Amino acid sequence: MNVFGFALILSALLGLPLFALFAGLALLLFQNANINSAAVIIEFYRLANTPMLVAIPLFTFAGYLLAYSDAPKRLIQFSQTWIGWLPGGLAFVTILTCAVFTAFTGASGVTIIALGGLLLPMLLQDQYKEKFSIGLITSTGSIGLLFPPSLPVILYGIVGKTSVDQLFIAGILPGILLITLIAIYSVNTSRNIQTYQFEWNKALTALKLAKWELPLPIIVLVGIYGGFFTVTEAAAITAAYVFVVEVWVHKEIQLVKDVPRIAKESMVLVGGILIILGSALGFTNYLIDEQVPNKIFEWMKPIIQNKWLFLLILNLFLIIVGMLMDIFSAIVVVVPLIIPIAQQFQIDPIHLGIIFLTNLEIGYLTPPVGLNLFMASFRFQKPLLNLYTSTFPFLILMIIALMMITYIPALSLVLVRWFQPQSVPLQF
Repeated sequence: MNVFGFALILSALLGLPLFALFAGLALLLFQNANINSAAVIIEFYRLANTPMLVAIPLFTFAGYLLAYSDAPKRLIQFSQTWIGWLPGGLAFVTILTCAVFTAFTGASGVTIIALGGLLLPMLLQDQYKEKFSIGLITSTGSIGLLFPPSLPVILYGIVGKTSVDQLFIAGILPGILLITLIAIYSVNTSRNIQTYQFEWNKALTALKLAKWELPLPIIVLVGIYGGFFTVTEAAAITAAYVFVVEVWVHKEIQLVKDVPRIAKESMVLVGGILIILGSALGFTNYLIDEQVPNKIFEWMKPIIQNKWLFLLILNLFLIIVGMLMDIFSAIVVVVPLIIPIAQQFQIDPIHLGIIFLTNLEIGYLTPPVGLNLFMASFRFQKPLLNLYTSTFPFLILMIIALMMITYIPALSLVLVRWFQPQSVPLQF
């Protein structure tokens, strides 16, 4: 360990930014291995030439435009008038709205900030308990992470060299499973709450108001799954569509006053992701060059005899990772390490991707430092301990769904097999 190494450790303890830590580690390790430090810079060049990369800023910009417009209000009003009359209808409205919004904003906490102030008063007004309401909104703040055009799915595909199209297809049933379990619990908990009468006039008015936002998920889903355009083309279409609708149709975002500010804010997030991504890829490349995944596998081999036990340990590890790291850093650092080990246990890479992303979705809620817990604590002005107890039932439900997703591979693979029958064999 040289002076640079000690300085790096001290800087990390004092709060060194994550990208600088990864870059410093990569430079130090390559130097000790007598490998040219240009190996780190090359990763930035390779990253810049990744065709899928352009989808990240486009989808992020579209998500921020939606968040800063009145689109959340229109989507909530539409959902409330059309399904709010069902038992536990407003709880179900919360789940669906948050799922759709999370898919477009990337599960970065924007959903809780954008929708929390709208949904919580509505739930309380309808006599839902405050503890349940806060727990529901906080938990569903990441519930749409597996659905297109989710940013973490795209990033996983880039880092793990896995088909993004197949990952989106594979995430449909697991995502629906998560929504269904939480919906059943929510409806059962609130079944005694009086529901609204369905009124055609209000429903049609809400439909008219939301007519421009409602086709957006359909355009993305049908376009990608129907083979009409790629994920990157879908990102361009989404960004252009949202821009036109919010700036010129609804006129809620001013072209000169608001668009530059929103673009700057969204690109700061993207820039942070890309810097972490480039820096961490240099670090993980060193680990792969030194065959660290193979060494880990050889160490695990006498202890773990089959893939089912490996998946259990992997889930425990990933939940901790998701609790301690943001999802983008976790993908970049951990994915290149676990993929070679999972291959040794003959785990399908698409199935592995869904397991990984579901774990990180749960990590957002895992005490003591899950990101959504902090976001909700700030948004609702509640102590963290209150958030721990509010989200606990939902956390248990999501862990149950995770176990089903992990040990029933068909949930992830059957639709991929159906859409692309020659590419993905079902494994059980």
